[in-house]
Amino acid sequence: MDVRKKILKSLSVNPKIVEKKLSAFIKQKVKDASADGVVVGLSGGVDSSTNAFLCAKTLGAANVLGVSMPEVGVTNSADTFDAKEVAVKLGIGYRVVDIASAVDSLQRGITDFRADERLPMANMKPRVRMVVLYYYANLMNRLVAGSGNRSEFRAGYFTKYGDGAADIAPLGCLYKTQVKQLAAHFGVPQQIIDKTPTAGLWRGQTDESELGLSYEKLDMIYAGLDLRLSHGAIAKAAGVKSGDVKSFVEREQRTTHKLKVPEIPKL
Repeated sequence: MDVRKKILKSLSVNPKIVEKKLSAFIKQKVKDASADGVVVGLSGGVDSSTNAFLCAKTLGAANVLGVSMPEVGVTNSADTFDAKEVAVKLGIGYRVVDIASAVDSLQRGITDFRADERLPMANMKPRVRMVVLYYYANLMNRLVAGSGNRSEFRAGYFTKYGDGAADIAPLGCLYKTQVKQLAAHFGVPQQIIDKTPTAGLWRGQTDESELGLSYEKLDMIYAGLDLRLSHGAIAKAAGVKSGDVKSFVEREQRTTHKLKVPEIPKL
């Protein structure tokens, strides 16, 4: 078997087995917390939609709340439509909270706010969204089920204390390409599975333009590393430069702090 086929085979999952294991995980964590269900942010993307399907099948629709948090003027209306379609199809609770006014108030309240600094400004948005999710979680005695996947976690492609802040991350063990396999198994609408991934941080923003690679190639890099293949072999199989493999290895090392709780010194 050539290297490319070996990597692709390692990325192939059995959705039924994955569903069973992830469902057991969710049930146990909800039970351990004496919680009454979960709250899921619905962006209209494949990760959050798959997460909602998984949680609804596991806990029952009545125990899942989906919250769509668009930003008027930035969020694509198709994403809001798809988020609602998922909630309606599943029969779960559904809320829409426009975060535009909250983000604007924060920016106006910071006297030396720098509108020209795109990243700090953009990172406010997932943090505001997580505040909303935890409001409902506290109100309803539920856990926040984050929708982050393993590709994003390894690349550090998430906002610390934003979309990376959740009580559980059921999809955190699956690469993006594996999430899509699970999505197809659940019957997530095809237009959502095929959609260009975006965090909705600014108009026209996409995940892959920021990462510099498609998720398919990124996943092949990480799967190749899991298989302990050489950087050169991974690069050839994924159709990228050896420097790209090295870059994402270094990126993972540099951003591991984002997956840790605050460090406490020892006396």
